[in-house]
Amino acid sequence: MKKLRTQRVLQEGFITFFEIIKAILMGIVEGITEWLPISSTGHMILVEQVVKFNASEEFMSMFRVVIQLGAILAVVVLFWGKLWPFGLKQGRVISKPSVWNLWFKVVAATLPVLVISPLDDWMEAHFYNYITVAAMLILYGVLFLVVENRRAAPHVTRLDQITYRDALIIGLWQCLAIIPGTSRSGATIVGGLLLGLSRACVAEFTFYLAIPVMAGASLLKVVKFAVSGAAVTGTEIAVLVVGCAVAFGVSLAAIRFLMDYVKRHDFRFFGIYRIVLGIIVLAVAAVTAIV
Repeated sequence: MKKLRTQRVLQEGFITFFEIIKAILMGIVEGITEWLPISSTGHMILVEQVVKFNASEEFMSMFRVVIQLGAILAVVVLFWGKLWPFGLKQGRVISKPSVWNLWFKVVAATLPVLVISPLDDWMEAHFYNYITVAAMLILYGVLFLVVENRRAAPHVTRLDQITYRDALIIGLWQCLAIIPGTSRSGATIVGGLLLGLSRACVAEFTFYLAIPVMAGASLLKVVKFAVSGAAVTGTEIAVLVVGCAVAFGVSLAAIRFLMDYVKRHDFRFFGIYRIVLGIIVLAVAAVTAIV
């Protein structure tokens, strides 16, 4: 009996170890692809063909979204000085009007997402598949190439130059990310470029938009998971915590990379990358259908 108990403990330990390794891999993918305009969903759908978790579908549906919390925290840490609306001056707490103005614009850009958010689960259930993801990867890849080839000199180079109209339109572009494979950052960057924002300006504004949108989506998923009554195991909790932690660390590097990259390059590379990835997703879909 004691020997069987020991074997069971060792077996559970090995299972937990391998699940955590998978969580680390997913955290790396999330941390890189959430901020680069290359679609985290497009990469997740490929990774999940290789990395299959020993977890319920209810948990995985929550995990794919809540892992973004680590990525959000990276934005808060990196841009804290620009995001916190209070400061100290001669020992007194002061308010920063420019930061409040920025947050009001972020809220304006978030409003369209709130309107369509009830459709999120329906869209995931009906369009989280190879064909939709591949189509969106290729479509936005082409859009990046077209926009960059026809792009004129930007007339908005600072965040304080973004108008509420600009913010609202970028928010409408962000709504398109409800379609799997679109990429939230990809949609908002394309929208911002078409409005005449500089690459660095639209990239930074995109990071800020992620905070309320992704935090809200994560909270909603957690509430739905809790209400569903689905059980969660200790291994699943460990997977979620590790995934978020790794996504945070990798996001720090990914955000720094993108902000440095757009100062010296355009988005054509990402457009080409998306098209190639879309073709790969289609190929995987074809192989999966045959097998």
